[in-house]
Amino acid sequence: MKMKIIQFILVFLIGGFLVSCENNNNSKIDTEVINNPKSADGKLKPYEKAQITFNKTEHDFGKIIQGELVKTTFRYTNTGKVDLLISKVSTTCGCTVADYTRDPVKPGKKGTVDIIFDSRGKKGHQNKTVTVLSNATSNRTTLRVKANIVQPEK
Repeated sequence: MKMKIIQFILVFLIGGFLVSCENNNNSKIDTEVINNPKSADGKLKPYEKAQITFNKTEHDFGKIIQGELVKTTFRYTNTGKVDLLISKVSTTCGCTVADYTRDPVKPGKKGTVDIIFDSRGKKGHQNKTVTVLSNATSNRTTLRVKANIVQPEK
């Protein structure tokens, strides 16, 4: 009797698995929704894509006292022909935080990437990088912040 119950449960589980794995193609995505130059079919010419042009890609805070929080803003312009969208901004460590314009930036308009550096627990020369990923022709931009951290005077 136990064997028949185990066989029934196995048949039920296998049957349920096969039914749940049925391929249902009702979830197709319309290609008009997707506008990513890196994965598009190549119809857009390079000059028809978004272009990101920063006012600077490096900032030196100079000498700062250990424990200070310092901030800089990198400004950019969309010099391309379509909306520019930053998809991700990543930092190299927890001491650096980034905030950025999250809405699409129209051609000719401007956006910002704000970087806050926390010098607590750091000393000497520091060089941190921030990577900006976007839908621009050159989709990866590296920004750098530097500082020389000194001990506070007693």
